[in-house]
Amino acid sequence: MKVLVAVKRVVDFNVKVRVKADGTGVETANVKFSMNPFDEIAVEEAVKLKEAGVAKEVVAVSIGPAKAEEVLRTALAIGADRAILVTTDEEIQPLGVAKLLKKIAEEEKPDLIILGKQAIDDDSNQTGQMLAAMLNWGQGTFAFKMKIADGKAEVTREIDGGLSTVSLKLPAVVTADLRLNQPRYASLPNIMKARSKPLAKKTLAEMGVDTKPRLQIIKVEEPKKRKGGRKVADAGELVRLLKDEAKVL
Repeated sequence: MKVLVAVKRVVDFNVKVRVKADGTGVETANVKFSMNPFDEIAVEEAVKLKEAGVAKEVVAVSIGPAKAEEVLRTALAIGADRAILVTTDEEIQPLGVAKLLKKIAEEEKPDLIILGKQAIDDDSNQTGQMLAAMLNWGQGTFAFKMKIADGKAEVTREIDGGLSTVSLKLPAVVTADLRLNQPRYASLPNIMKARSKPLAKKTLAEMGVDTKPRLQIIKVEEPKKRKGGRKVADAGELVRLLKDEAKVL
């Protein structure tokens, strides 16, 4: 069984994001980047499947600038066997990413594709669903727990009302949620070993996929600062304030 894991290079979750002065996006100059946290969970789950003897090979793939090789090396240090980087300096939107992953899936023929439920930079939460639709594969989104057996994936999903369990015939697409697992830290020996693991590079032109943007960002701005709350003595005072000061009644 082969598992394909998609990972994205994003601004590190510990960094306080600042909007550019011209409102065209967020500041990325001299900012720390790392692997998208949800994708790191996806890598950990794939490696756990390999360690359990369920999967024989884990392939990590990323789409982005040359520096995205760093997150792929991290995936290799965690336990992935090899990696593929599609290099581009363009900002690829979720639809374009799904198309590229479809092309790679057709070449690699994995039995399972795992990726984070969303990236923390755009929070689109679209790529996994689009990819499953394009491949005509079953999908288990927001995975809380996953079990592979008898050519099927049993995925317990986090939903608004609690948990939902679905059974998917492989091949399938699964998107990892926060509580699927706790990613391990890559040890120094594994980081050193990752340097010698195969990492294939492809250009966007070589992929022959239309990644033309369908969405246009008009303006990016920081949310308005919220005023601090205050305590009220009773319900009567609350109603008065809502009516006289907030003007919502």
